[in-house]
Amino acid sequence: MLSKPLTNLLKKGTPFQWTAQTQDAFDLLKSALVNALVLAVPDYSKQFVIETDASDAGFGAVLMQEGHPISYLSKPLRDRNRALSTYEKECMALLLTIEKWRSYLVGQEFLIRTDHRSLLFLTE
Repeated sequence: MLSKPLTNLLKKGTPFQWTAQTQDAFDLLKSALVNALVLAVPDYSKQFVIETDASDAGFGAVLMQEGHPISYLSKPLRDRNRALSTYEKECMALLLTIEKWRSYLVGQEFLIRTDHRSLLFLTE
């Protein structure tokens, strides 16, 4: 993985050494950010899609339209929340995500994708 040399520079107690491998990783990252469209601009006439996933360490979410990411969200779980059930973690991820992106979602229908089947019965 090319981003590992850059990540290693951020570790506590690791000496800062810029190597050829680090330069290659930096150039690849810079190229991806400058040349490729990383995030799409939202179009309020199209449906938004939220994809969430939670784990013991935290949760992540992506707001998308037509398969293109609009925004990302990642949040670590606090110690007291790590003891929650999988259902509760997935539900918490979904609720925090909707709260975060409320300005995009208010006034229109949106689709939620999750890998946790029991959330289908959230409104029952």
